[in-house]
Amino acid sequence: MQIIPAIDIIDGKCVRLTEGDYSLKTIYNENPLEVAKEFEDAGLNRLHLVDLDGAKAGAVKNWKVLESITSNTSLVIDFGGGIKKEEDVKIVLESGAALATVGSIAVKDETTFVGWLKQFGADKFLLGADVKNEKIAVGGWLETTDIWIYDFIEKYSNHGVQQIFCTDVSKDGKLEGPSTELYKNILQKFPKLHFIASGGVSSMKDLDELAAIGCNGAIVGKAIYEGLITLNELKKFS
Repeated sequence: MQIIPAIDIIDGKCVRLTEGDYSLKTIYNENPLEVAKEFEDAGLNRLHLVDLDGAKAGAVKNWKVLESITSNTSLVIDFGGGIKKEEDVKIVLESGAALATVGSIAVKDETTFVGWLKQFGADKFLLGADVKNEKIAVGGWLETTDIWIYDFIEKYSNHGVQQIFCTDVSKDGKLEGPSTELYKNILQKFPKLHFIASGGVSSMKDLDELAAIGCNGAIVGKAIYEGLITLNELKKFS
């Protein structure tokens, strides 16, 4: 299982939110590149980079941070937050991201997203699904839809999407442990999917559990910044 550390960016700084609330933010480092280099030095080779300003504005904002990390590390980066137009996808890929991370557009505008899959290639996208009670949530988690997570995954797998990560929004940023049961169900239904767990990881035990059920990757954020999991401990996965 691949460990994918997360860097969330506001105003060019590395931060974390709790349950997506911008007023509950903690700044961990003024310089995201420094943080990315620490991850690389620890033997990690992926990075999940989230442009929170972009997510709020509905257009990519912190692509310069992406550019600085791709120019100065060899990390394989997926970048998301505010990717709403074709122009945003181009900026993200041209700034060095291996994958453009999308979520809400795949829920709200299937035609546009399927067009992007054809234009840029399905292997250029990481699809994020925010879930509450097995239903897709959008709009900073304020809005729950009636789309069942399994239908959502099936539809886009059929369109060639290979990598999907799933966040249980009731767990994110709370360090209460991941939604192992949900992930187990997804993996049983889609054994060939490159599936990445996200949200709630608070210990090495959580990561061992996710590896045991067959997750291909796990996104870890707050637990690293709060010192609950050390970079040294993560070396066993690299």
